[in-house]
Amino acid sequence: MTTAKYNIKPAKGKLGVMLVGLGAVTTTFIAGVEMIRKGLKKPIGCQAWMGTARLGSRTENRFVKLGELVPLCGPEDMVFAAWDIFSDNAYEAALKAGVLSHDDLLQVKEELSALKPLEGAFDKGFVKNLDGNHVKSGNRRQLAEALRADIREFKKSVDRVVVVWAASTEIYCEPTGIHGSIDAFEKALDADDKKISPSLLYSYAALMENVPFANGAPNLTVDAPAMVELAGKNRVPISGKDFKTGQTLMKTIIAPGIKNRLLGISGWFSTNILGNRDGEVLDDPESFKSKEVSKAGVLDTICSKETFPELYGDLYHKIRINYYPPRGDSKEGWDNIDIFGWLDYPMQIKINFLCRDSILAAPIVADLAVFMDLAARAGFKGIQEWLSFFYKSPQTADGVYAEHDLHIQKIKFKNTLRHMAGEELITHLGLEYYETE
Repeated sequence: MTTAKYNIKPAKGKLGVMLVGLGAVTTTFIAGVEMIRKGLKKPIGCQAWMGTARLGSRTENRFVKLGELVPLCGPEDMVFAAWDIFSDNAYEAALKAGVLSHDDLLQVKEELSALKPLEGAFDKGFVKNLDGNHVKSGNRRQLAEALRADIREFKKSVDRVVVVWAASTEIYCEPTGIHGSIDAFEKALDADDKKISPSLLYSYAALMENVPFANGAPNLTVDAPAMVELAGKNRVPISGKDFKTGQTLMKTIIAPGIKNRLLGISGWFSTNILGNRDGEVLDDPESFKSKEVSKAGVLDTICSKETFPELYGDLYHKIRINYYPPRGDSKEGWDNIDIFGWLDYPMQIKINFLCRDSILAAPIVADLAVFMDLAARAGFKGIQEWLSFFYKSPQTADGVYAEHDLHIQKIKFKNTLRHMAGEELITHLGLEYYETE
């Protein structure tokens, strides 16, 4: 399929999806794809396989599937590989995760059992509440080269590859000198610098092998200046960070509505109860710091204190995550929002979102794999800001603030697809209703 604006390569052959982490999110994603291609389930929540776009004016009433607008990989053409620090195959890991019912898993047991993880790159200093028993050995350079070899081997069996990080949240890290350029990073790699995290090793390996990388956690990864430089140099798409699920999804839906009505917010208190491996990892204060920073930035941008100091200048935002093993993957998010309106009179909004974390994240993994592959076939390189819709803390170019309003993100996402297809962008101006001279 050749579009008017971009000579997008067709989505022919098999797309290899390499997943960092074979836990609750990724086994739910893989099991879902296997059930979808067997006709047992529908891809609910997946933009690539359920989404539509309007083309032209409203009077035309012309809607198409996104896969008809631009060439997208379908579920039937995905092939999976994964790294993990535990040796369980995908079926065993899915049983332990406890997200999907035993009956559902039995329908795809053969496919899941066949997927055995590659040894993962691991450093307990970055994920303190886990101990891996299926890990690669060696210094930082040797680990990076081993990951590159894994990617090259997988490439032999597929036509294209993307890598999606869906493993645990690492401790909070600020960029330092070793993250500032590729030259500095590679010198640190050769020196086995302990400040290089496992997630940086995966992203470096992918970009060196010209493979797109999507970061689904709040770790410092492809947003490190060295990785941005490498993505530009090798002309590879990157995007991140932190899958937008649960409580933050609700914030990006509700906060824009409050702001659009010019209602004030004096405080927003958020707490979570979570019992899966993600909850266990986030029980460590240093890993929680990474998640807290990612989640906190949403309100700062949507509710601009500089633009509306009288409405949001004193906004107090508090975030808590509580590890509660009995809850498993069924996360519960509580929000108390203290707002005020006309004549400063106070009001409140209460939200209790009983969600399933991996059920919300799985279609995001599918979408990022599909759209990062599209970006590569379209010749896009570097930061893919048009995919902000899928992230808590969207990566942007230097000097550009991140857009967190979910509705604006969706417009940008679909308009980018329209642009790629050579279709007119939709601005909702409705100029056809005005006389012109």
